[in-house]
Amino acid sequence: MKISTKGRYGLMLMIDLALYESTGTPISLKSIAERQGLSDHYLEQLIAPLRNTGLVRSIRGASGGYMLGRSRSTITVADIILTLEGPLALVDEEMNDGLHELWERLETSILEVMNSLTLQDLIQMREKGMGNFMYYI
Repeated sequence: MKISTKGRYGLMLMIDLALYESTGTPISLKSIAERQGLSDHYLEQLIAPLRNTGLVRSIRGASGGYMLGRSRSTITVADIILTLEGPLALVDEEMNDGLHELWERLETSILEVMNSLTLQDLIQMREKGMGNFMYYI
């Protein structure tokens, strides 16, 4: 499985929301796009599924925008990636190559890592000096 730009940019979007949630005001997609060097039109496509699953909430009005739908310590990387990319599948299920157990174990391990990391963890990694860790996502 290769994480597409949907997953990578979705993580960047969510981390940005988490970083600016302390302001208590909704964040516009345009401001996120400017800070992250992304297309606001592309972010508009990503925000809908994140909103539909309750990971973000939208605030209407002149000073509207988006905020996290839950605490950043409860939103996992898996929540975001699986919402945007769909279910994890390393190989086609129809494959009968005798390696079914290997693929299952790999998928389980990847899901365990994604479920163990929250937005809060990613922000703490950034603060510990990984530099511009957004580059690596």
